[in-house]
Amino acid sequence: MERIRHSDAWSKLEALAAKTKRQHMRDWFENDPSRADRYSADACGISLDYSKNLVTDDVLEQLKALAEQRKVNAKIEAMFRGDVINTTEKRAVLHTALRNFSGKPVMVDGEDVMPSVLATLDKVEAFTKSVLSGAHKGCTGKAIKKVVSIGIGGSFLGPKIVSEALKPYRNNIVDVRFVANVDACHIQDVLAECCFEETLFVMSSKSFGTQETLQNTLTAKAWFLQQKSEQHSTTIDDIAKHFVAVSSNVKAATDFGMAAENVFPMADWVGGRYSLWSAIGLPISLAIGFDNFKEILRGAFDMDEHVQTAPFEENLPLILAMLGIWYRNFMGAQSHVLLPYYHYLRGLPAYVQQLDMESNGKSTTLNGQAVDYGTGPVIWGSEGTNGQHSFHQLIHQSNLPIPADFMFPLRVPNQNDTHHAMLASNCFGQTQAMMQGKTFEECFKDLEGKGLSESERSELAAHKTMPGNKPSNTLIFEQLDPKTLGALIAMYEHKVLIQGAIWDLNSFDQWGVELGKVLGNDVLDVILDKNDNSKLDASTANLVAKFAKSRA
Repeated sequence: MERIRHSDAWSKLEALAAKTKRQHMRDWFENDPSRADRYSADACGISLDYSKNLVTDDVLEQLKALAEQRKVNAKIEAMFRGDVINTTEKRAVLHTALRNFSGKPVMVDGEDVMPSVLATLDKVEAFTKSVLSGAHKGCTGKAIKKVVSIGIGGSFLGPKIVSEALKPYRNNIVDVRFVANVDACHIQDVLAECCFEETLFVMSSKSFGTQETLQNTLTAKAWFLQQKSEQHSTTIDDIAKHFVAVSSNVKAATDFGMAAENVFPMADWVGGRYSLWSAIGLPISLAIGFDNFKEILRGAFDMDEHVQTAPFEENLPLILAMLGIWYRNFMGAQSHVLLPYYHYLRGLPAYVQQLDMESNGKSTTLNGQAVDYGTGPVIWGSEGTNGQHSFHQLIHQSNLPIPADFMFPLRVPNQNDTHHAMLASNCFGQTQAMMQGKTFEECFKDLEGKGLSESERSELAAHKTMPGNKPSNTLIFEQLDPKTLGALIAMYEHKVLIQGAIWDLNSFDQWGVELGKVLGNDVLDVILDKNDNSKLDASTANLVAKFAKSRA
């Protein structure tokens, strides 16, 4: 494949960017009453309005051409087919197989993986029902009332954020809590609210050796044994009744004391940030019930079908991906903000942050060449309307474009009508303000009759002027039910895949993350006096010495 900057579409987009920067969206809306209708698309319970973007028909035509020249559809097909598209680790990328309801086989190395996928799903269903029915008893014969999910990265973020987002669907049988940080403050706070007789621990680690996850699980085990020993004698079966694992390392889990039948398998073609669809989603199933968990999978499957079949002008992930390419590579954007106007969806920016930045935060092409263009943007955000009283200022008046995704459910359970109307007005009003802005002349006129001199009016009007022309997408859904949430998350997954294909990246490895793990373990060995500090740089050695002195 030719270098991206040598493509015809890239050159045309550079010329269009220079032209577009001199235009204003206000004029486009005034001259084209149909713009909002033309620049909108609906799929899988999600309605996308992308009319408030700095794009014209010509820009969209060339973005489509760029996607075609970079063979995006072939990359999508390769992933669903089970090809080895994670080239550096020589793995297929098949999180989509975990939500495959087509009845068709998915082949990896000549083997259909669907029987094992469905068997694991059956196992999650059976275990969920045994816990929620009270059939699964703790070591003293009491039913489980609290679940502590221990993981990190995708095995923590996915289950936690989905469970938060679907709070109206949570049952009143078990209270599910999540622990990731190796900072002991976190797990100690959670354990302080637990009763050992009624607590189930779900440890999620593919290797059963992730440093933070293993240490937190060992701490939970020590707490459990101490609590039990104060009231009852301990038997070999006690751990098995209160600890389960999601891991590919069955031996390590059983050596820990877990029952082999309570170890839920993971395949090596499931990346951590794409793992909530797997048995990593067990805490979600326990929190909202298996039927609702399955609806999440069905929503994602619907989006999988959509991204493979919908034409460009109707394809939500493709539209969002190419708009992101436009801003990152041609309009000078360095970041992208996510603004969910729904309290329970407040964790989504953090989830997409890992998904996007861990996937496309790369500077090397698939064939090992250094890139000479921008790749993954900084992803950030928070819930509305809180951000309006803080960081929205940067979006409104910064001299850098910051594309935004606004999200809003039309209906929410148990919501006061006035509250929800105010929330809607703020969401829609912010997109209007970012697009429209306020001119110097409008600000100057507003200051008439305020007792200010001409020069004072001019000075203040300059500060109050907002240029507008700030791009945004608005994603609306009827309500955030499990199926819609599954589709929403899958939409962002496919957006990341498409942008990686455009940039010629491997979106499925994470060597920067791996290096941090390795060096962290090396430093820990020095702190624990298992190695000397001869391999540490002077700064790190000094920091370790200060820490050792404080412990002494």
